[in-house]
Amino acid sequence: MAVNVVDKIDDLVRIRHALVSVSDKRNLDQFLPQLIGICPDITVYSTGGTYQSIEKILGDKASKALVQVSSYTGQPETQGGLVKTLDFKIYLGLLTETYNSAHQEDLARTGAVPIDLVVVNLYPFEATVAKDGTTLEEARANVDIGGPCMIRAGAKNYLRVAVLVDPGEYGPFLTSLTANQGCTTLHQRFELATKAFRHTAAYDHAIGGYLSKVIFDTASKCYRIQTR
Repeated sequence: MAVNVVDKIDDLVRIRHALVSVSDKRNLDQFLPQLIGICPDITVYSTGGTYQSIEKILGDKASKALVQVSSYTGQPETQGGLVKTLDFKIYLGLLTETYNSAHQEDLARTGAVPIDLVVVNLYPFEATVAKDGTTLEEARANVDIGGPCMIRAGAKNYLRVAVLVDPGEYGPFLTSLTANQGCTTLHQRFELATKAFRHTAAYDHAIGGYLSKVIFDTASKCYRIQTR
């Protein structure tokens, strides 16, 4: 199978389209107004509870800057938000390469846009399983699927996409964005991608560690957590 090898890269990439879907909403009320102030023509795509939070944060500006992912993809979210962002238009926007003519044709054909910024953090799996009495089903429900996929896709395409997985990164990111007139730099995107892959690796490690403690009790015909 042929692999895309990119030989032309932009150092500075202007943020025009951002994908925001966060479980941890700390600092979002400060981050988004400042982001829009630096990049006034930005469009923010969001989902579920994050969309509702951003709508409140932006107030009158929401009608211009904010788009629900389901409206963009044409696919409603499934019950409980089980499937929200796993859509061709989303991943085309994350993975498309600037100077790949076939990718640009795909964008035009589908009405998709290149996504320049991913702001995503994951369901609180570790915090959930750390609570006394957490059931296996509660743990399973907190295994994030769409979040890691978006993070990994954006991080893979650090040639063009910046990925933020930690609310603590918002301040330095905005400072750099201001200094570069609304653009990210290749070095910045590479550093953020490195953090992003470490983040998803740690998340998967926590899930694997938890599941390794689960055993099937043949007497009761159910799963339980080992305590020894």
